[in-house]
Amino acid sequence: MIPRIDIDQTDNETFDYRVSYESEPLFDDGGFSSVMHCLVAAIEGLSPDVVAVEVAYGGFVSGTYPLAVVAMNHEQVAAHAVNTAAAIREAMNGD
Repeated sequence: MIPRIDIDQTDNETFDYRVSYESEPLFDDGGFSSVMHCLVAAIEGLSPDVVAVEVAYGGFVSGTYPLAVVAMNHEQVAAHAVNTAAAIREAMNGD
């Protein structure tokens, strides 16, 4: 099973996440202070049969990662998601 974690910024200071599998919602939560905190909370709620996750931030997928990699490198995975979304937005705006 490889679910998707969608993380969005809800306002200047808070973030939320949704976990889904094949477009079916599994669980969600909000009010977190960063993308990293959302990612950590999301992986903590996953079932034992999850082997990897697809991570998206702001509507842009940054990658599919083995769960162990996300657990050990959550700061880097979160930073990669933010940087990927920013680079795509920049490219779309022609900057």
